[in-house]
Amino acid sequence: MPPKKSSQSSVQPVPEKRGYEFGGPLGAFGIIFGLPVLIYLFTFACNDVTGCPAPGLLNPSTLTLEQLKTEVGWPEEGVSALYDTKVTLWTLSYYAFSLFLQVFLPGQEAEGVELACGGRLKYKFNAFNSALIILSGLAGGTYLYGADFVVWTFLWDNYIQVITANLIISSSIALFVYAKSFTVPAPGTANVGLRELAPGGHTGNVLYDFFIGRELNPRIRLPIPFVSEASRTLDIKVFMEMRPGLLGWTILNLSNVAHQYRTYGYITDSIVLVTIFQAFYILDALYMEPAIMTTMDVIMDGFGFMLSFGDVVWVPHLYSIQSRYLSVFPYELGLTGMAVVLGVTAIGYSIFRGANNQKNRFRTNPNDPRVKNIKYIETAAGSKLMISGWWGLARHINYLGDWTMSWAYCLPTGVAGYVLIESINPASGAVQKQAVQTPEIRGFGMIFTYFYMLYFGVLLIHREMRDEEKCEKKYGADWKRYTSIVRSRIIPGIY
Repeated sequence: MPPKKSSQSSVQPVPEKRGYEFGGPLGAFGIIFGLPVLIYLFTFACNDVTGCPAPGLLNPSTLTLEQLKTEVGWPEEGVSALYDTKVTLWTLSYYAFSLFLQVFLPGQEAEGVELACGGRLKYKFNAFNSALIILSGLAGGTYLYGADFVVWTFLWDNYIQVITANLIISSSIALFVYAKSFTVPAPGTANVGLRELAPGGHTGNVLYDFFIGRELNPRIRLPIPFVSEASRTLDIKVFMEMRPGLLGWTILNLSNVAHQYRTYGYITDSIVLVTIFQAFYILDALYMEPAIMTTMDVIMDGFGFMLSFGDVVWVPHLYSIQSRYLSVFPYELGLTGMAVVLGVTAIGYSIFRGANNQKNRFRTNPNDPRVKNIKYIETAAGSKLMISGWWGLARHINYLGDWTMSWAYCLPTGVAGYVLIESINPASGAVQKQAVQTPEIRGFGMIFTYFYMLYFGVLLIHREMRDEEKCEKKYGADWKRYTSIVRSRIIPGIY
């Protein structure tokens, strides 16, 4: 029997190359500089100063720059006020605490999929327990101080500066891993650390490679004694994807709930539903953390600006926009509205979970009574492709369920849009603001609160196209035969 290959020793093969994605260098330029601007734009345009959207935006022909600055709450100090050193340091402390928990909290250790160089990387998983510790601390602070707990007020009062801090952190990490990628061993040399270039990340175009990510799994070995090798090894891509940004999304939602309570003295059913739905999605992902080892992000994509920015800026700050909107405009769904939202969620979840469970049972135990009558075709590669059941309806039917569930994040905002009207409190004489929905502004807020649903749909279609390309390459003629039987991609009979 040949000796077992070490999981940390191999010879570097010639790296695979792929063509451009996302519009190539021009698309990379647009995303790198455009998406951060979009995050700020959404935050200023849908605000707690004058409305969502700012009223003047509905009459651009008469809108002046000074009026726009006033209505969106642009700081008097200008661009420099978007950054605050103290806020950045506190944000970094959150990252540091997340890293501390990953290193020192016990967790499951496992090996990932086999790499092109022949070895397997080791991972440590404890994101779910780490999240429980952080959330428990926040719950304790809320129990003692209520909605005025310092974390909640800090995040609301310094929201723009937190965005900037995360943008600086994500950009710095992207620059670091890009520079570090040039130390990946050359083909034919010893590859002790199992480092590889991502197939699509070494095109030679500096901007594009920085954006898409040159190295597949950039890692750092921390100089920490008395812990396991997996504990002291920081996989930057997995850490960024599963920890600060994902949990930060829920923390921002909770901060928005606290703001609604501070402002109005009650919490609406709409913000509760949004927060619960999104928290369930996040905690489910953290609980199933080992599943990340087989995702395309880990096994195919390099780690660059796209993932770094997406993980800690785009996800927490864009995906929490519904709860931020509702924290200012306390929309009540009522029983009928709640029933509709819950019904949409149930439909989406039943498709998503039903399809994934069916696939998992078919792969792991084809004699299970629930899948033993599933029809399939067998490929030359030995794989079995289902052509009945959920997977006979569409080749990526689980994406339909995923997208349907995204509606549940947006629907609680209703036909969105509000304007803030100032009035004098007759009892105290203080100026107070009230969020109201006028006929002129009604519906325009949906640009912000329903953007996630549209973006997520585009994301799933892009992911489906990548899946199709991968499967066609893997299965060849068998894939063509399969697609002639299961003709729909995501939506049965439509797409």
